[in-house]
Amino acid sequence: MTKPFSLTTLLRDNIKRLVPYSSARDEFNGEASVLLDANENAFGSPYSRNYNRYPDPKQHRVKNRLHQIKGVPAENIFLGNGSDEAIDILYRAFCEPGVDNVILVPPTYGMYEVSANINNVQCKKVPLTPDYQLNLDGIAEAIDARTKMIFICSPNNPTGNSINRQDIETILVNFDGIVVIDEAYINYAKQLSFTKDLAEFSNLVVLQTLSKAWGLAGLRLGIAFASTDIIAVFNKIKPPYNINQATQDIVLEALERVDVVNEWIKETVFEREKLISALIDIQQVHHVTPSEANFVLVKLNAPSELYAYLVDRGIIVRDRSKVELCAGCLRLTVGMPDENKIILNAIHSFYKESN
Repeated sequence: MTKPFSLTTLLRDNIKRLVPYSSARDEFNGEASVLLDANENAFGSPYSRNYNRYPDPKQHRVKNRLHQIKGVPAENIFLGNGSDEAIDILYRAFCEPGVDNVILVPPTYGMYEVSANINNVQCKKVPLTPDYQLNLDGIAEAIDARTKMIFICSPNNPTGNSINRQDIETILVNFDGIVVIDEAYINYAKQLSFTKDLAEFSNLVVLQTLSKAWGLAGLRLGIAFASTDIIAVFNKIKPPYNINQATQDIVLEALERVDVVNEWIKETVFEREKLISALIDIQQVHHVTPSEANFVLVKLNAPSELYAYLVDRGIIVRDRSKVELCAGCLRLTVGMPDENKIILNAIHSFYKESN
């Protein structure tokens, strides 16, 4: 039987009572030629006259462009200072410190736990199965009356695989809290985004980013897609001008280059499959997890020693060998063709020198 979802029941009492800060630009909508409302410097700035004005606090132009690309209404979109801001707001909105808990499914993205610890929220960990899928029975057993959220990363970081869609839907149907699906790597995956299911599941929050496929990691722009009620909560809590004008300007320019990004995605997937094939052929490699991201998780001999060997040669990867269910593993980002050749040659050299 489907459990009822009630946003009001989930919200912390202080958030229900919260009167958000009302900025000058929040109180005005439309175009104007004389702006004397926000105590800005009317002479401009040393860099550009554009940056002497506060940015649009609701980022309407960026959201409207994302609507055209993603097919999600602008009113169902929140923009944050990286996905990390959206994650932190979720904790502050729905989890009473020292009282509530969330469920994490390791190995997974580390900021879910860091944000929980910052907000004094208990994490109940239900490890993925050996093939890196959800343990539905374990999750069901872990849920209690104080469980407010479940975080699922798909494609998962650091494993790279997509989580079974039917399993995620099972949780969405049966859990009466917030289900957060982090799709930072969805552009590289065959699996369809859960943004298409927002109308069906009112407890769904989908996180995406412009840091990966869009190549804008330096701008720190994260996206949350959710019901208008949940988006209203995000907007109630966020700082008034959380996305600066320079970021909005650059993002709008980048969002006009969908064709370029799609070509990068194709090339990255092609290089990923080449890299996987080459790694599998190395005798000391035990397993390469099938990936739908722009990285691969590789189980191999002497991972820590290999990591140090690579660092000495200026090649930086991620040592995941001490992460739950990732013993003996390194995570390699898919680079440019020449970078992939360099790391493959270095791996071969390490094992050759180790014999």
